[in-house]
Amino acid sequence: MEKEFTPVQKSSLKQIKTSEINVKLPDLKNIKESKSISIAKWLTHLIDNDKNIAPGTLLPSKPDLAYLLGVSIGTIQNSIRYIEDLGYVESKQCIGTIVKDRKNPDKSIRKLTSKREIAINSIKMLIVDKGIATGEMLPSSRNISTVIGCSANTTRLALEYLGTKGIIEHKFKNSNESGWILKSTDFEIDKDASKNVTLVKKVEDDLKQYIIKNLSTGSKMPAHSELSKALSVSIKTIHDALKTLIDEGILMPRRGRYGTTVIKMPEDKNLSIKKETSIFAPAVDTAFYYYEKTQSHIKKMIAENYEIGAKLPSIMELSQELNLSPNTIRKAFHNLAKEGYLAFSRGRYGGTFVIDIPENEEEAFKWLAVNPQYAEIYDN
Repeated sequence: MEKEFTPVQKSSLKQIKTSEINVKLPDLKNIKESKSISIAKWLTHLIDNDKNIAPGTLLPSKPDLAYLLGVSIGTIQNSIRYIEDLGYVESKQCIGTIVKDRKNPDKSIRKLTSKREIAINSIKMLIVDKGIATGEMLPSSRNISTVIGCSANTTRLALEYLGTKGIIEHKFKNSNESGWILKSTDFEIDKDASKNVTLVKKVEDDLKQYIIKNLSTGSKMPAHSELSKALSVSIKTIHDALKTLIDEGILMPRRGRYGTTVIKMPEDKNLSIKKETSIFAPAVDTAFYYYEKTQSHIKKMIAENYEIGAKLPSIMELSQELNLSPNTIRKAFHNLAKEGYLAFSRGRYGGTFVIDIPENEEEAFKWLAVNPQYAEIYDN
């Protein structure tokens, strides 16, 4: 696979410890905005004023920052996403949060338009299209997310960003799904927003070109970790890009050693699937292994009942509630952590925390591989 970007080596970067921070900690008790926004503002002040933090250094880890500030890892995650959109830092899988040199951008770190940037522009367009006047209420964040085609979490982050810019404000101390009021129409809309490409979309195109150049129908895709290193993006980005290719019928995920298989070339408009890959309908719940069933249940539970930064029940509590073994729950938690939905923290504020909200339930992975010879017999 061709590499256009040079991977960053963690060993070559200095990581700042929380004990080395020389800036006063934020007061999170008396604030009129969300904790994630307040912490984001503090982080930008920290980067601008702490002499220990220079371009190219690593911020303290998310668990360390969470412990220092007394918040969840999910809150820290949202704060870092916010300042990442502002150009202060760059998050890299298995490395950390790198402070950027805004005067001399590092081209070896790959970053395109974020989903939140697109959501921000879409909300501005929604305000104009609906003719919302200053002082009037905006639709709820869930309604907005449906209209602009973004996830609920991305929409919430975009609304909070617009709040910090004075474009909208929330009538309550802590923002929730509804209550946003238009404060100012003094903003610009990116007319070329439709041309903006998210990193996931770019990776989708890169993966399609890789398949065309190197694979054929029936070939197995490289592991997520290998693709992540080759394209200089996170495993989560690879996961999201592959999911789109699966939805388009180009790839089919299967369990175990069979991995993700090419079932249609990207340039082929006609879907022609081999019998051995199509003999079974999408798996129903009874075809899941127990941890997969649990993973599906927990995703639905998070989407319906939890928000970013919320703490999930313990493994033992869920084990008793679902009548499953603790090991099954633990395996499901680790799978969701790999997909970027959960994070673990130890110590005083330890537990399992939500760092992203799952979207609609994914199609069940097909887990049986069938010998072509048996497929012919079955067909007859």
